[in-house]
Amino acid sequence: MIGAQNLDLSVILVDWNMPEMNGLDFVKAIRADPKYNAVPLMMVTTETEIEQMYLALEAGANEYVMKPFTDEVIADKLRLLGVLQ
Repeated sequence: MIGAQNLDLSVILVDWNMPEMNGLDFVKAIRADPKYNAVPLMMVTTETEIEQMYLALEAGANEYVMKPFTDEVIADKLRLLGVLQ
């Protein structure tokens, strides 16, 4: 898990569907660690149901992008998060 390491992160992108831990559980775990609480986090996923978007944002994701997406969509979201200018 990322919390076991001391990383200097500017943004975290996570997918809902991952092999060992789903993205929602990852968001909850990362937001429970105070040292990563302020790192912008974007869920990038094929999950398109509003309920899943709501759960991710409620758990601490700052943005939610549904696949397929364009480079421009990711860049716009990263600008909203203050990662790109």
